[in-house]
Amino acid sequence: MKVGYSYLIDQFSVNTKNVKVKYIDLPKQAHAEDMLNDIRELLLKTGQYTLGPQVKEFETRFAQVCQTRHAVGLNSGTDALFLSMKVLNIGPGDEVITAPNSFLATTASIANVGARPVFVDVDDEYNIDPNLIEAAITPRTKSIIPVHLTGNPADMRRIMDIAKRHKLHVIEDAAQAVSATIDGKAAGSFGITGCFSMHPLKNLNVWGDGGMATTNSKELYDKLMLLRNHGEKNRDECVIWGYNSRLDTLQAIVALRLMNDLDDITNTRIKHARIYDEGLARLSDYITVPPRKPNVRQVYHTYVVQAKDRNNLYKYLNENGVEAKIHYPVPLHLQEAAQYLGYKEGDFPVCEAQARSILTLPVHQHLTEGQLGYVIETMRKFYKA
Repeated sequence: MKVGYSYLIDQFSVNTKNVKVKYIDLPKQAHAEDMLNDIRELLLKTGQYTLGPQVKEFETRFAQVCQTRHAVGLNSGTDALFLSMKVLNIGPGDEVITAPNSFLATTASIANVGARPVFVDVDDEYNIDPNLIEAAITPRTKSIIPVHLTGNPADMRRIMDIAKRHKLHVIEDAAQAVSATIDGKAAGSFGITGCFSMHPLKNLNVWGDGGMATTNSKELYDKLMLLRNHGEKNRDECVIWGYNSRLDTLQAIVALRLMNDLDDITNTRIKHARIYDEGLARLSDYITVPPRKPNVRQVYHTYVVQAKDRNNLYKYLNENGVEAKIHYPVPLHLQEAAQYLGYKEGDFPVCEAQARSILTLPVHQHLTEGQLGYVIETMRKFYKA
């Protein structure tokens, strides 16, 4: 079946006044009734609201997807980052290298363990630039946290080589990258841990907050299992002072149902991104699509381009029924919370230039081909192309 942009334009006929293209459309998720029945069973019959058997089942299946030996269900992707650093004894006096264009949680987790965030500029794929990492390494550096932004894995081969030479831990912020791969190797399996979010906006989501940490280390797995549950060895014995960061059984029930659709969700988003790529190639004077590497499976948690006259295009799209977003308009080093780090405007020119031009288009699995065509045509009308 043809799905390309040209086909869409040939077939596309719609009253554009009534077109709405939502950024996300959660009510269309499949299996809702099955999930509610499973939850009803949990509530009325088992009462295993925390750490029920579904949590372990989900952890096992998630580890298989990520090609790791272990996975630990947690309260959020933020907790996955925070607890990964805690089990690695990263804290006051240490430095952690990361990118300045991620969601707040990446840098906040570093700061909240007491370490100092150190930023490195990004490349044209919006990921941390491996060419700049070594210049940021000091005797205080303990870890690198690359962020697989948009669901596109960072250059993990080079990052792992750098980390090995300098004896540093690599913690993958894979919050947006479940099922992404490089040469068939899964995001979350390169570093000492991989950190995932299952926030409702993610490709694999739950009905609230949820997270997962993956690892091949039995030692770290055991420590993570302790830390997520108050450090309890059993009901009466505490081994270390821990946290309350369990993944609820209810959320595991939701995730298990949606895991059955993960391949379809991923492949549909990839198909939608390819339609955008083809259609927006005709707007190359105005729209810059990031490079696509043939050995990388990018899963498109977001579809982000750079646009000329971004602010007006953003306004025009939303006024015409296309719910576009900007991820993220203010880089982390320019946030008020980061002032104590001493960074200033101009320190990371690539990131800052991208922040002025990036635009996120809806790419979720519930979109129709007609809606994709409408987004492209609306952008062509704005640029009068």
